[in-house]
Amino acid sequence: MPTNTLPLILSADNQHFLLDADFIIENAPQKSFYSFFYIGDRHATVQYFATYFRTGIFTENFDDAMSQIFKIAETNARIPDVILIDTPINKSKLEAFSFLIKHTPVLSGIPIIYNDRHLDNDLVYDFVSNDLIDEATNINSWDINFANKVKFMSNLKTQREKAILSTSVNHFLSNDNQKINALIKRVFDIVISTLLLILFSPIFLIIAIAIKLESKGSVFYNAPRAGRGFQVFTFFKFRTMEVDADKKITEVEHLNQYNKDKSGVRFLKICNDPRITKVGKFLRNTSLDELPQLLNVLIGDMSLVGNRPLPIYEAATLTTNESVERFMAPAGITGLWQIEKRSNEKMSVEERVNLDIKYARNHSFTYDMFILAKTPLALFQKTNV
Repeated sequence: MPTNTLPLILSADNQHFLLDADFIIENAPQKSFYSFFYIGDRHATVQYFATYFRTGIFTENFDDAMSQIFKIAETNARIPDVILIDTPINKSKLEAFSFLIKHTPVLSGIPIIYNDRHLDNDLVYDFVSNDLIDEATNINSWDINFANKVKFMSNLKTQREKAILSTSVNHFLSNDNQKINALIKRVFDIVISTLLLILFSPIFLIIAIAIKLESKGSVFYNAPRAGRGFQVFTFFKFRTMEVDADKKITEVEHLNQYNKDKSGVRFLKICNDPRITKVGKFLRNTSLDELPQLLNVLIGDMSLVGNRPLPIYEAATLTTNESVERFMAPAGITGLWQIEKRSNEKMSVEERVNLDIKYARNHSFTYDMFILAKTPLALFQKTNV
């Protein structure tokens, strides 16, 4: 290792960590002004982070991390912009650490990312849905622009807090129109979703039998989705793909109708997806696969009208302040995207995001009725997307 070192990173005991200057100069992108807090024992990873971050602190376990966090909070030291966890699973330790972060005012806005090499899909869902972490990803990937990711996740947390505040009792009391609008929307959602679930119960049974006859596996497709304020919930659909289709995404990404734009925003919608079953194709073309989302509406996770809830990997690519704004609206079964652009294979990412933002800025019960009135025309698709 060269003798030249850059004393950018401090360990928990305030000892300088020696960085390979040649490595940093050779591989460094434009360095951000962000700082990181790394929990793990991989010094190569710390050195890798030095290519993206101006400063940082690392500890090898949760106990040392807790002590260091206490010091930061007590001494008003520089608050890290992101916490990156790279240790084997210890849920009790993670819960204690996450609780400390969330309930310390100066630290509550820090995003927490867990290295997904330690997690399976069930653990990712468990940790994200219980608000123990904000994301799980491969933190060693050179494909990640950590400056953009930290900016996005910080903005997202801010917007999430605003969304929660905007639906608080005090807010409604200070704005009669919003209070009345929200109340009418919720009552309408409950009444209509209940009636439709009763009306369509025979269709539910027929679809379930058809799915079972064609392929083995669950009748329903349940997955985590990010809705209003980036709240994560379990999303219900009839299964239209072969079992374990989620694990084959990389095999079909080249068929994605959306191109990844320069900002990194990513939507995934596959044209002529080979993973779709014959029954699934019919369900998608008639939108019958969406019927189980009436349960989400009844529960309160979604509304009949709103922006589509996104898979976590899609939501995490919305990196700009304007893009994050689409999460200020309720999640919905139908919306502007469905009635205006759903069957358009050439729709750009910008168009999709702009439609979501338009609804977020203008949504009201009257606007919802307009969208619902136009929805029947959009139910039957002409394209296999």
